[in-house]
Amino acid sequence: MSSHASNRARVIPLRPVPAAEPDAPPRAAEPADPAERAPREPLWRDVVGDVLRRERLAQERTLKDVAEAARISMPYLSELERGRKEASSEVLAAAAHALGLGLADLLALTHRRLVRQGRSRPLGSHTATRRTEASARPGDIRLAA
Repeated sequence: MSSHASNRARVIPLRPVPAAEPDAPPRAAEPADPAERAPREPLWRDVVGDVLRRERLAQERTLKDVAEAARISMPYLSELERGRKEASSEVLAAAAHALGLGLADLLALTHRRLVRQGRSRPLGSHTATRRTEASARPGDIRLAA
């Protein structure tokens, strides 16, 4: 290595910036204010983590207490509650049982939270579902994935 080498790091973009076409109209910039952006679906891990944390706090229990009862590490439980980790069904069941809940109870609480958050979305986001239901004919069979 030469002593004349620059100390500056070279930055390589992860996504190439698309070149603007000469005849294309300029694209609208994303709104600077996050509140102006379209609402995003919540992540499962965020909602489950929030439910776990709220239940733990409602019981006035510490992270250490619940983590020991669930036989998982305290830092891992903390990351679950903050939505930083995607937990397996076994870990979710252990955390739920440590809080005196069954896995079905945890899933039901999470479902309720998702439904409440979904109601805050604009009605236009459900038009594709309504259109499909309207075009169905009697006797049609639908398969769900």
